[in-house]
Amino acid sequence: MKIVIVGGVAGGMSAAARARRLDESAEIVVLDRGEHVSWASCGLPYHVGGEIPETDDLLVQTPDKLRAALNLDVRTRHDVVGLDTASRRLTVLTDDGTDTVDYDALILSPGARAVRPPLDGLDSSRVHTLRSIDDATALREQLDRGAGRAVVLGAGFIGLEAAETLAARGLDVTVVELSAHVLPPLEHEVAWRVTAELERIGVTVRTGLAATAVEQGADHDTVVLADGTRLPADVVVLSVGVRPDTAVFEQAGIATDRGAIMIDEHGRTNVDGVWAVGDAVTSTDAVTGLRRPVALAGPANRAGRLVADDILRPATARPLPPTLSTAVVRVGELTAAATGADRAALRATDVYFHTLHLHPSHHVGWFPGAEQIHMMIHFRAGDGVLLGAQAVGRAGVDKRIDVLATAIRGGMTVADLVDLDLAYAPPYGAAKDPVNLAGMAASNVLDGTLHIWHVDQLEEVRRDALVLDVRSTAEFASGHIPGSLNIPHTELRERLDEVTAAAKGHPVRVLCASGVRSNIAHRVLAQAGFDSASLSGGMLTLRAALGQAADDLLVSTAPTETADPAPSRPAR
Repeated sequence: MKIVIVGGVAGGMSAAARARRLDESAEIVVLDRGEHVSWASCGLPYHVGGEIPETDDLLVQTPDKLRAALNLDVRTRHDVVGLDTASRRLTVLTDDGTDTVDYDALILSPGARAVRPPLDGLDSSRVHTLRSIDDATALREQLDRGAGRAVVLGAGFIGLEAAETLAARGLDVTVVELSAHVLPPLEHEVAWRVTAELERIGVTVRTGLAATAVEQGADHDTVVLADGTRLPADVVVLSVGVRPDTAVFEQAGIATDRGAIMIDEHGRTNVDGVWAVGDAVTSTDAVTGLRRPVALAGPANRAGRLVADDILRPATARPLPPTLSTAVVRVGELTAAATGADRAALRATDVYFHTLHLHPSHHVGWFPGAEQIHMMIHFRAGDGVLLGAQAVGRAGVDKRIDVLATAIRGGMTVADLVDLDLAYAPPYGAAKDPVNLAGMAASNVLDGTLHIWHVDQLEEVRRDALVLDVRSTAEFASGHIPGSLNIPHTELRERLDEVTAAAKGHPVRVLCASGVRSNIAHRVLAQAGFDSASLSGGMLTLRAALGQAADDLLVSTAPTETADPAPSRPAR
């Protein structure tokens, strides 16, 4: 058996290593066009910033180490330029000329190329992508020569990691994103907190705008935006997306969908003897069933292993699992993470679902250092199956999203979240972990104990209902919805007559800081016969969802010179 793998890094090298462990007699050849075949692409921004000091620190394996440990024939600077599927032969361009390589089984792991939009000036030496070690080295060298201003085009994960590290190096950084908010895979109320953190660390954020040109100059370039803004730049980082690098294989008859190689549940292409993995293939979304490329290292690594199993142990090989696109990013002191489907993806299906926001502490509030996690989950109406989750905060975010990703993979319901037996000690969590709390609140929604309303219903609520704010009088004075009635939740039972008089037969829509006190108030009101509902996530979610518009909406009656200090514990 001769197995040839085109492309290394995550998918290709995982397939090669697994194939060797399964079959010591197989001839395994890895072809890669670059200088390196096994390296940490996710570490590139951190190498630019100096957190990963040496280039060699990014090299997971070298050809010599792979040959010694696994007896792999790894050939770098071998660019596959042709494929003949009938004869099972590859045409390869090397430093010594053109060569051919035959195969019995072929695994395609070509990855993806950085998208380069049709903008004038992108050929400038000051414009950099971050897809390879060479890219990172070139950018770092330019920074070392004294760059002071940077423009990052694209606010996805790599773009924001680059912006963070450039700001940490002292550059004046502007991020430009065509979408309405940074990190487009995130929900807008989660992304808003990331924007605020970017601004806190000195990054200027411009969203809803495209760059129209890069004007090259002697001392610096100028990035021109669609609104006419001109941004001087010593370096420009281009990070507007990636495209599957599959042209050679399309020409050979490998079926693709918008450039991504189409595969079955075992990674097989439409051509006998050819498999594909990684950023260049279509993946099935575990929640929605939609097929699209997923450029993440975790799924690529796992797919490489499973494809090797299918080649060498087809009778027992497990299928490639649908992906949840679980992802996490650090921005300043914040961590943002997501798993499963978001609202936009769910609305594109026929699934009826609920969304719930909550803001628990990452560990018990009475233990020093408690930080708030701003969390949201989506779950199916009726049976409560968990569909997606996102969170942002300074601590504990990755742990909760990983638990929720596991729950989605297992087909768990929100009621199952209540029963999860999670580790608890005061420095790490709480007896009711945020995941448990999410399950409790969501279960209350499903069984009718809790009725919720959302920020996007605010206009309708202000028109047709009484807004009851059950925060303290000081909190109310610091900013409230015009026309709302303030009765602290601890006084509500004795003041229900005021609610009756103010509501005049209309529904009552309750809010507090985070949804905890308004839930208590809702239960009082519901059992007193009112048509009541609690704002999901409270004022914290309202401010995040409205962003800067919240300042225009909310009325403050508190004198600024006597404003209350920030609370020492997360608001409830």
